[in-house]
Amino acid sequence: MSDFTLSASVRNDLGKGASRRLRRANLQVPAIVYGGEQAPQPISIEKAAFYKAVESESFFSSVINLVIDGKSEQVVVRDMQRHPFKPLITHADFLRVDATHEITINVPLHVVGEENNRDIKDNDGELHVLANEIQVSCLPKDLPDYLEVDISEVELGTTLHLSDLKIPAGVTLVDLTHGEDHDNAILSVTKAKVSGGGADDEAAGGEEGEEGKQGDEE
Repeated sequence: MSDFTLSASVRNDLGKGASRRLRRANLQVPAIVYGGEQAPQPISIEKAAFYKAVESESFFSSVINLVIDGKSEQVVVRDMQRHPFKPLITHADFLRVDATHEITINVPLHVVGEENNRDIKDNDGELHVLANEIQVSCLPKDLPDYLEVDISEVELGTTLHLSDLKIPAGVTLVDLTHGEDHDNAILSVTKAKVSGGGADDEAAGGEEGEEGKQGDEE
């Protein structure tokens, strides 16, 4: 679990107009923190530190230390709105977490070992990643930054499923709790499709050859 700390302040000037003014000042990002026994709290986050944090993939699967007017709260990212064409974050939602209660969150799936896979290197194998994120449930202290699957020994024609993942202690794959029918595929290694050179091309080549011969004879 990565260590991220963000500074924020309570936001009393509410509404779309207030949020626009906050963004125009270009120093803070409007956000809200909710969950637990406390009421939802509109806040504003220091922009520079926030933008730097979101550059890290693990930020979105980490418990974040959010310091609001000097008071620390543990949260996770629940949603983030971005400007449709400008590189701007327009709003963020944070969910409070409790050390004694499990949270459900998506974590990235990292595929490693492709460069060492013989079938991919030597036998025209092609990797197809079918899931980039996996939904897990665990206590905040057990939250992994990501899940990893090593495909260095995966053979051509193989499909790996959720049940093939090695899961850290204390972590549950949410889909598998719903039964075997939810053991979804996460990746496969198949024979790469070769474009051209098929029977149709040979036939076309034959026709062109016959036409060429007729042209020569004429």
